[in-house]
Amino acid sequence: MAEQTTFPESTGTPGALPAGPPGGPGPAAEERPDKPDAAVVRDALGVGVAVGLSGFAFGVTSAGSGLSLLQTCVLSLLVFTGASQFALVGALAAGGNPYTAAAGAFFLGIRNAFYGLRLSQLLDLPRAVRPFAAHWVIDESTAVTLPQPTRRAARIGFTVTGLTLYVLWNLTTLVGALGAEALGDTDAWGLDAASPAVFLALLAPMLRSTVERVTAALAVVLALTLLPVLPAGVPVLLSALAAPVVLFLMGRAKGSSAGAGAGAGGDQGRGDSGGHGNRESRRADDDREDYGADEYRRTDEDRGNVAERKKRGERSV
Repeated sequence: MAEQTTFPESTGTPGALPAGPPGGPGPAAEERPDKPDAAVVRDALGVGVAVGLSGFAFGVTSAGSGLSLLQTCVLSLLVFTGASQFALVGALAAGGNPYTAAAGAFFLGIRNAFYGLRLSQLLDLPRAVRPFAAHWVIDESTAVTLPQPTRRAARIGFTVTGLTLYVLWNLTTLVGALGAEALGDTDAWGLDAASPAVFLALLAPMLRSTVERVTAALAVVLALTLLPVLPAGVPVLLSALAAPVVLFLMGRAKGSSAGAGAGAGGDQGRGDSGGHGNRESRRADDDREDYGADEYRRTDEDRGNVAERKKRGERSV
């Protein structure tokens, strides 16, 4: 393990939260105190053991779906992403086309690529190690790694979670596939719901914003609505349409709000202009009245002056 990485203090404006280094794990170290290595290992082992044991459910489900022992174990060794594995064997068990089932599993597993974009900066592993570490970029390792306060803690959490989960998942997959015959009807045990339940338990706390919650809810509604009418595996693919639909509707809502605000501002501007015009009109009328009164007074004064001059002329004659 590399030495513990500490984050430099920010030189920004006073009172602002100090920013960590590029790719650093979240807020600055001053805001998040260092976490002992033993605590990181304990948390990582807890997640790895709890989720790794659910590989037994996959082994049983896969064997019950008609896959051989070798196929089941190779899936866990090479694919190693529980939700995608369950999606694949579930679609095959329901009689779905193998290509459709594989496509559904692929698109469900592609989320790990986005996890990798974040973790590559966060962990900053040597280039020679990255291809091997990429195989452990899954929901659980990401969930344990991201909250860590230092790069050292993030690396420990990622390594312990990935190693524990990989070893246990593959061992329990083998045990489950071997014991499938002893269990009899695997559907009666409901073991196929174990891994999706764990996946949802890890995903739920990450849905913090309204957009994320609405997108997840719409995806669930789409999948459940299309499940009875489309081939197995296709509803999973189409449920991904929830994201662009929600983003489009949110964009339209913001556009409408902005338009309404601009319209209100325009009406106010026109009202102000109208009021200003009325004030100018009244001022012009007042000026005309004042001008007319002054002219009237001047005319009276001129008449008085003419009459006075005539009187003086008559007296002189």
